[in-house]
Amino acid sequence: MNRAMRHTSTRTKLAAAILLLSLLPVAARAQVGEYRNDFAIGVNGGVLFNKVSFDPTIKQNFYMGKTMGITLRYTSERYFGMCCAIQAEVNYAQMGWKELIETSTDTYERRVNYVQVPLLARLGFGKEYRGVMGYLVLGPQIAFYISDKDKRGGDWSSYTLSLRPNNVTEQYDLSIQKKFEYGLTGGAGMEVNTKVGHFMIEGRYYFGLSDMFNNGKADYFARSASGAIIAKVTYLFDLIKTKRQSAEDL
Repeated sequence: MNRAMRHTSTRTKLAAAILLLSLLPVAARAQVGEYRNDFAIGVNGGVLFNKVSFDPTIKQNFYMGKTMGITLRYTSERYFGMCCAIQAEVNYAQMGWKELIETSTDTYERRVNYVQVPLLARLGFGKEYRGVMGYLVLGPQIAFYISDKDKRGGDWSSYTLSLRPNNVTEQYDLSIQKKFEYGLTGGAGMEVNTKVGHFMIEGRYYFGLSDMFNNGKADYFARSASGAIIAKVTYLFDLIKTKRQSAEDL
């Protein structure tokens, strides 16, 4: 089994396990609960801290980028105090990497811009209508490449390039070869529900299952997948809202 096949096998098993967990709200939906038919829409924004997992390895610091977009949420049921919902987003995100070059004054970073579309199962715990609710999100994410731009600094000469660990320099001349990205994302947050809408603060982690460069036997990199820590805020307002069922929901 070659290196690309080993990476693919591991990532496939991880994807299957996490997707199975993301189906928990569907299992809850099959039980008898309090019916909901709530639909909310709004905007989100925040920052992400990204690294690219390269094989061969490239030392990096986190690359900080922006993310912003729209959020849609449909809540279908409250079951044993859990609000079960599906959440979809369409986001613009600045991914990329920033190299940690210790052998010279050279600096290098590349920003890779994507449109990302996560589809998330959401479980909420707490006050549904007025007050504070904690929640978990988990699900798959796809993304479409828009553009990229690199930034170089320092001496940047054939000599400084020759000092790179293991002579890994192929990334500098490679354009993004795979324009479609997919992976898994999940996290937790806190939501404040008010008369004027829903205010959320949230942390997530994204684990890329695809590579940005080709990873065949004849290619240089066996792996070039993104991983990101994301912090974001979201505001949603209700378009459709189920009438309160009990005083506990206040």
